[in-house]
Amino acid sequence: MLQGPYGSLDRDRDRPLIRLPFTGFAVGTVLLPLTGLVTCLVTSLIYHFEDATYTHCLVSNYLPSISAAISRVPERYIWRCCIGLHSAPRYLVAAAYFSFYRGRFAKRLPELLLSGLALLCSLAENTGLLLLTYVSSTETYSVHKNGFIVFIASSLLHMLITCRLWQVIRRQYVNPEERTSYRWKVRLFVFNAICCVAAAYFFRRHNKFCETGG
Repeated sequence: MLQGPYGSLDRDRDRPLIRLPFTGFAVGTVLLPLTGLVTCLVTSLIYHFEDATYTHCLVSNYLPSISAAISRVPERYIWRCCIGLHSAPRYLVAAAYFSFYRGRFAKRLPELLLSGLALLCSLAENTGLLLLTYVSSTETYSVHKNGFIVFIASSLLHMLITCRLWQVIRRQYVNPEERTSYRWKVRLFVFNAICCVAAAYFFRRHNKFCETGG
């Protein structure tokens, strides 16, 4: 909503120019990487199947890795556009969460320090995501790999700290929404950790044994 010249009343100056529900904003932000990833995978399978599924040991591969799916044209531009739009709001959300934690834990030094660490992890996670996005594996592999490591490590640590902070919040407050939020955060952390361990195992196994998919 655009606002024209101010009226004669002072209260007009305090009216917001744009109103955006946080839930819709968050859902849209979260869906951007998923939408971009699915689009890149489908595009890679249709137009770049041989290149995207190529392996160093020349065994059959049926689906491209994420790095392979986002490293070719036009896939890399689709992915970069989605992540660019996704990342800017995430920096704002990280600052908003830190402000929320600071208000809740103003008189609790350990949790306040954890809140600061959570902010740093969130910033590192988002920066790592941008790094692995804008430096593809086919351009500078070492930079892409290090960006991926920073992204995964800071993501897991951030989720672990978040679960701890919300565990304290759940003990102090009886808001049903906050209890539900805590349970979902724990479930997502466990699921994410299992997926990361499984991905690391299969990545190492593939590089070591070069097994076929058949």
